Amino acid sequence: MTPEHHFSVALQWTGNRGTGTSGPRDFSREHVLSHDGKPDLLGSAAPVFHGDADRWNPEELLIGALAQCHMMSYFYLATKHGIAVTSYTDAASGTIRMNGAGGRFTEVTLRPRMTIASGDLELALRLHDEAEQICFIAQSVNFPVRHEPEITVAGAEAQPDLASSATD
Repeated sequence: MTPEHHFSVALQWTGNRGTGTSGPRDFSREHVLSHDGKPDLLGSAAPVFHGDADRWNPEELLIGALAQCHMMSYFYLATKHGIAVTSYTDAASGTIRMNGAGGRFTEVTLRPRMTIASGDLELALRLHDEAEQICFIAQSVNFPVRHEPEITVAGAEAQPDLASSATD
């Protein structure tokens, strides 16, 4: 039997200004995501959809989930292949194309910037493709997740011919 893992999040809308959703500007999109034992995550719609820019929106959360999942998948592979990652950041972004009142993500680009203390640089770059294949979130979306990694070897200058690689 294939193992299954279940996850849950509670959502509570906190944006009723007294008349509920009586009109598109009569309510706030504010809400709280919670799970026992974790800090609450304050959410809203994106500002372009009448939301609060000071709160996380679903689009940012999806991009964040892809970036987090890719990093964790990459770390698993790096450890397995003897690559010691000593720093890792990502400046991920995504694009939504509107279609009437709805829309869809057309792509997300992950831009991991990392330093490795040991391991093969070429292999370290290739592992980003494999990380996408084992990332639960990337395998669950129906749009391309692109990668533009840059890897520096600790104590060495970035090697331009190997420092970046873009894949679909």
